[in-house]
Amino acid sequence: MDDATPSSMSSNKPYLIKAFYEWISDNELTPYIMVDVNVYGVLVPMSYVADGQIVLNIASSAVGTISLGDKSIEFSARFGGILEHITVPYGAIGAIYAKENGAGTSLPIEHPAEGEEVVVEQVPEKPKSNLKSVASTGSKIDKSNRPKGKSKASLKIIK
Repeated sequence: MDDATPSSMSSNKPYLIKAFYEWISDNELTPYIMVDVNVYGVLVPMSYVADGQIVLNIASSAVGTISLGDKSIEFSARFGGILEHITVPYGAIGAIYAKENGAGTSLPIEHPAEGEEVVVEQVPEKPKSNLKSVASTGSKIDKSNRPKGKSKASLKIIK
């Protein structure tokens, strides 16, 4: 028989969250997570935090390149039009549920033990575009300089 005790086993929280995420998504519902921002390793826009918590929509249609890794969930999302990189260790997730009907589960918050290594996976960032916005000159197109020719395109049937 194996000597593994519940205290020596790894956390089941990542497995539960991944399973609930897949179940909610497979039922065409919107998965939300409630995050405790006081857990070490949480990286979220703090201006959206209320009472030490933030609720995040983690539907694949709402985020860019979501990664449900071994230690954390990472993705990119827009907040107030600004693209933010989000990192949420599984220990910081207090609930995962469907927005539409509340189906899901609550989970205990787990702070890393002192001296425990906190590994944060990195989602590869998409290359940034070098496009810049150009202001309109406001002038109308001058049609007087167009070459003279037929006014409309036409097709001729040849038999």
